[in-house]
Amino acid sequence: MWRAVGSLVLVQSSMDGLFRQVAAQVEVPAPAADGIIDMVAHSGLIVQLVLYLLLAFSIVSWGIIFYKFLQIYKARRESERFSSVFWETKNFSSIHNASLEMKESPVAQVFRAGYQELMRLTRARKQATPVEGELLNTEEGGIENIERAMRRAMRLQTTRLERALIFLATTASTAPFVGLFGTVWGIMDAFRGLAVTKTSSIQAVAPGIAEALIATAVGLSAAIPAVMAYNYFSRQIRVLAADMENFVAEFLNIAERHFL
Repeated sequence: MWRAVGSLVLVQSSMDGLFRQVAAQVEVPAPAADGIIDMVAHSGLIVQLVLYLLLAFSIVSWGIIFYKFLQIYKARRESERFSSVFWETKNFSSIHNASLEMKESPVAQVFRAGYQELMRLTRARKQATPVEGELLNTEEGGIENIERAMRRAMRLQTTRLERALIFLATTASTAPFVGLFGTVWGIMDAFRGLAVTKTSSIQAVAPGIAEALIATAVGLSAAIPAVMAYNYFSRQIRVLAADMENFVAEFLNIAERHFL
């Protein structure tokens, strides 16, 4: 019995020694990076410049998005208010006074341009003789002048609403390619380092490839909101342009019927 117990103790001691030898030969994997910040900090100079450029694009794009959203929201709200005032008020002078408080409404600005031209034409006709008034109406100051003034104001308002959208379009179209350039450059650096170290282990290039792929991710994160915002704002501006177009037609009909 004592002999069997001694044999078991000897076997257990041998197994413990064997486990310790195997554990000593097993490589403990290196701790992973703490996060994206560490990966960016350890990336190459070109990749860092690309990331900072994309970050600047993203910050400016979000600033434009918030600004344009507020601008178009005010334009739509004030245009709705002006439309209510226009159809509920019969006096053009009162409508003009109300439009002075709606500076963000493109429809109100188009009305002011038409109203000023209409008043100029009306005053000129009152000061002219009957024959001169007819000539003024048909040749020099007819309904075409009012239409040209209103369409000029409409183009100015459309240009104002479209201002800064070109930056969103540029970010949406170029940010993924800028990020891809950073990724390609980072992968090139990773494989160049692999050739210098003369090793074929994937662990040698995995951190460099991961750091390079961040550039593509950042490029997409900058481009996706920009393209979504650009499509949304373009749609809203087209709606406002259609409202201005319809208002021009209605105003010209009223002016021709009651004033000219």
